[in-house]
Amino acid sequence: MNRYQKRMTSKTQNIDHIAELLVHIGRVCRAEEGQAGLTPAQWTCLRFFARANAATRKPSAFASFQVTTRGTASQIIKTLEARGLLARHKSRTDGRSVRFDLTRAGLAMLKHDPSGDLRRLLAALDAADCAAFAGTLSGLSSALAGLKNTPAFGTCGDCRHFSTSETAGFCACMAATIEVDDFDTLCGSYCARTGSTFTRKLT
Repeated sequence: MNRYQKRMTSKTQNIDHIAELLVHIGRVCRAEEGQAGLTPAQWTCLRFFARANAATRKPSAFASFQVTTRGTASQIIKTLEARGLLARHKSRTDGRSVRFDLTRAGLAMLKHDPSGDLRRLLAALDAADCAAFAGTLSGLSSALAGLKNTPAFGTCGDCRHFSTSETAGFCACMAATIEVDDFDTLCGSYCARTGSTFTRKLT
């Protein structure tokens, strides 16, 4: 086997290993999600509504994020609402639309999130490594969403719709001003920049 073949074999092995590790990490995190009487899907729902911006905190967006039907997503939300972990609010501009926020009980529950151990391990990374890792995973997530024809979710920083000024940001998709506090929240209108590594390789 020549040097080129060895390099390709090594890359293939690394790809297999990375894919296995990502799936395994997700499985390990979900294994503990029966805590506090919440199912894995209910934990995902709490995290989603805690991290999403106001325009994205609605059942249809959660259904897309969870890659499930709207009926299933609505049932998960209703269960958490009945437990007092989520609160429903009517839209000021559209009487048919609703937004969900975590209640105090929901925020308190999230402090016991089983993914906390993973967050603590990630916190040990230095800032540069953490930023590079986040960028890689964000690009991978967006590219996979494109392949599966599902909506991508991300934050303003690497979204093609987003631009900044000295005091705030602007979303061209929603034609709305974005406050600084919302720059790092999940958005259902997210679209990865075309210059990302994965986008370039797949186009």
